[in-house]
Amino acid sequence: MTTRLLFVCLGNICRSPSAENIMNHLIQRRQLADQVMCDSAGTASYHVGSAPDRRMAQAAKAQGIELVGRARQFVAADFGRFDYILAMDRQNYRDIVALDPTGQHHDRVRLMCEFCRTHPDQEVPDPYYGGVEGFNYVISLLQDACEGLLDHLLDQPVTT
Repeated sequence: MTTRLLFVCLGNICRSPSAENIMNHLIQRRQLADQVMCDSAGTASYHVGSAPDRRMAQAAKAQGIELVGRARQFVAADFGRFDYILAMDRQNYRDIVALDPTGQHHDRVRLMCEFCRTHPDQEVPDPYYGGVEGFNYVISLLQDACEGLLDHLLDQPVTT
């Protein structure tokens, strides 16, 4: 059975595509492509169709990770398509659960930083209006969280 992950930030050009591509990198490295599938989306439509932010792509490339994909907006139908919906911050979390008024899918929505093992952050900061150091920090934070998330997934009992 494949576990389906959706990473969500505001515009889907910085944090969530980075998390998606970092996780895909880890999945490939651990040869788990048949067990975990990733996608990303944004809660806003500002950048639909855009490639990942070039500054974010540079920070990822410095760590050996290529950012690929095109921005899309999160839609309510995503609740039925993904096992985990990983919000980058509390505002994204609130925006996601607002699209599920009955609350039936709230257990699928988690904050990305819940899976950090070394970083103390509660939220993934948005580096969009900052400098290079902010993009580098977000890559480091997401590498930590993705490693923790992947370990969490591998520790889960298999259900069919």
